[in-house]
Amino acid sequence: MEKDVKKWLKKIEEVKKGEVDLSRDEDLSIALMNLVSLEEHFYFTAMKTENQEYLDMLNSVRSLRTKLMKEIVTDPKGEEWCISKHLLAGSMRLIEVGTKELYKDNKKKANSFFKSAFDLYSMFFAINLKMINSKKLEVNLETKKEKKMMNKFSGVMKKILNCCKEW
Repeated sequence: MEKDVKKWLKKIEEVKKGEVDLSRDEDLSIALMNLVSLEEHFYFTAMKTENQEYLDMLNSVRSLRTKLMKEIVTDPKGEEWCISKHLLAGSMRLIEVGTKELYKDNKKKANSFFKSAFDLYSMFFAINLKMINSKKLEVNLETKKEKKMMNKFSGVMKKILNCCKEW
């Protein structure tokens, strides 16, 4: 695992030309999660109220999300743009489900949702930091190899993400 971490850190340095600011990207990715969530809420509110103005707001939020996603999802290959959006959306929803379980004092269940959310979040960064080939990932999603890969990505992200770094 340590060997993989060093290899991926080196790759990140090469991709970002030594200017890694993952705290910025981490904050931005959380903002993107919330923007995707807002899009969903505007959609459902429009449908429930039959008020089309909510769809106009949805469109405004989508435009902002698209603009901001370009900061992290640069030069997407194949389906990387949509994969990235859905990884963040899935992660956000799992965090919310985990939080609801935590509130109900179901800590074991909550932690299971939180772990899955972090795995998806880590995969988002693995793809966008070019740590993996997303085509290869799509083919292996149902294999045991994928589970090992997810654990490795999560382990790497735990070591390199630091939301408190402000320099």
